[in-house]
Amino acid sequence: MFRFFENLVDPYVEYTQQDAPPKKLWPFFRVYSAPFKKVFILTAIMSVAVAAIEIGLIYYMGRLVDLLNGSPAEVWRLYGMEFTLVAFGVLFLRPVVLALDVLLLNNAVLPNYGALFRWRTHRQVLRQSVGWFEDDFAGRIANRIMQTPPAAGDVVFQVFDAISYSLAYLIGAAILLATADWQLMLPLLLWFGLYAALTRWTVLKVAVASKASSDARSLVTGRVVDTYTNIHSVKMFAHHDREMEHAKSAIENARVTFQNEMRIFTVMDVCLVTLNGFLIVGIVGWAFFLWSTGLVTVGAVTAATALALRLNSMTAWIMWALSTFFQQLGVVAEGLETIAQPITLVDPHDAKPLKLTDGRIELRGLTHHYGRGSGGLDNVDITVQPGEKIGLIGRSGAGKSTLVKLLLRFYDPEGGCIMIDGQDITKVRQDSLRKTIGMVQQDNSLLHRSILENILYGRPSASLAEVIAAARQAQAHDFITELADDEGRSGYNAQVGERGVKLSGGQRQRIALARVILKDAPILVLDEATSALDSEVEAAIQQTLYGMMEGKTVIAIAHRLSTIAAMDRILVMDNGRIVEQGTHEVLLAKGGLYADLWGRQSGGFLKTDEA
Repeated sequence: MFRFFENLVDPYVEYTQQDAPPKKLWPFFRVYSAPFKKVFILTAIMSVAVAAIEIGLIYYMGRLVDLLNGSPAEVWRLYGMEFTLVAFGVLFLRPVVLALDVLLLNNAVLPNYGALFRWRTHRQVLRQSVGWFEDDFAGRIANRIMQTPPAAGDVVFQVFDAISYSLAYLIGAAILLATADWQLMLPLLLWFGLYAALTRWTVLKVAVASKASSDARSLVTGRVVDTYTNIHSVKMFAHHDREMEHAKSAIENARVTFQNEMRIFTVMDVCLVTLNGFLIVGIVGWAFFLWSTGLVTVGAVTAATALALRLNSMTAWIMWALSTFFQQLGVVAEGLETIAQPITLVDPHDAKPLKLTDGRIELRGLTHHYGRGSGGLDNVDITVQPGEKIGLIGRSGAGKSTLVKLLLRFYDPEGGCIMIDGQDITKVRQDSLRKTIGMVQQDNSLLHRSILENILYGRPSASLAEVIAAARQAQAHDFITELADDEGRSGYNAQVGERGVKLSGGQRQRIALARVILKDAPILVLDEATSALDSEVEAAIQQTLYGMMEGKTVIAIAHRLSTIAAMDRILVMDNGRIVEQGTHEVLLAKGGLYADLWGRQSGGFLKTDEA
């Protein structure tokens, strides 16, 4: 039975992804809730049915009082069958209706709705560009992705568990009182007007306060995660107290915003108790007055009293539910600030996979300044022939990393284009482009998974034998076999920790090299690929790199000029432009910037801090 309801909606059903999802709450909810449309209708019907049954029980209590007016035998003779049917309904039909209601809400809607929200929001955010992630805290992004789905689930829960139920209950209560005497509705209607005004005031205040509180909590999370992520720097510079103060200001802000939110609830509770006093005295007192004038029966007074007491116990719950509803809407609204941001770096609708034939790379008038008007690249023209090995050097900020980011299409150029085998890379699918490029960076962070999973990231379909062969080529196999983690996993199954912190810089670099070796992409980009290695390991790795380069188009960035001296051609960058190019010997003979940099090296390192 549970499985039937749990499978009514598939949270992973295929859907059309939107590059610019709705930024407003209700359009966003409507899009995400589409798979639940039929289930929502059924849940709403069952919620109304449950409310109707509860009102029916109160009505029947009043009728029962009126019926018990003769001898027991006579009452039983006249109404025994009716009592039996009502008892059957209470014992069997009522639990069935209630069971259907809770099965739909608790088993069909809530788990699947949260999963759908989490799946789609994570999928949406993963489509964002690298630049988008660089402009925000990873902790804040993750916090919003984790907070928004349960908040959305709470919104849906309150709609069906409280709002639709309470509306149906109030309408039913008004009808019940009107059937006894229309005048009994007057205290209820007057109370409801005041209650609605209090609710509106609470909702408007809570919506703003909860948004501020949610923002404050996200700020705390962002700062704490930032500290934990950079714990090595915190410890190295002995800034424990500084970080505590940095976090304290955010925590204090969260405390103050939460205090403001709780003040609203306190005012609401006091006002609600006063209003409910009026409700009880108004309905019960008025019913008593009508009874004393002979306009209503004792049963009507009993039903009105039971209804007033029931509404009194419900109103705090309804107000809490409404406050929670709008509070969680505030959390979702904050999440939309991240989730609903448009995807700016997208593939054209007719984009096809990149067809790599030779590996020829052309940069035509390539310009990119990150929207600042300066820095980055300025009108760069480069042609890298198939199989050619290019060395790329220049001082820090010369534009080398920008060139690589544009080649990988982490950004779209502000001017010019990049062609691979005659195809503009902005016109092909991003995933097909990046599958053709293998890259080893200066700072390679690993996934918090096993060594095996990290190397397999290069080619998930590879066999264990191929993984080990790649690790051997990267001079990593020997140290991998000696690894063990705190859970007793060893060798290739050992976990590397967040960003690979359990490994040394050189070990992380060799794992990254093994991953790229396994990928075996036809275009190879090396960004200070051996910078984290000691001299002995670097000498061995250099031979591996030369082997990797065979038959590939290569772009290698280096400050250590000796690592690229044997390249087919060296490009020298300065202020976003190519200022020199040629072989090592030609550039030395020219006596320009390259010769100057070569001459000023100490131990093979480029002094990038000198102009």
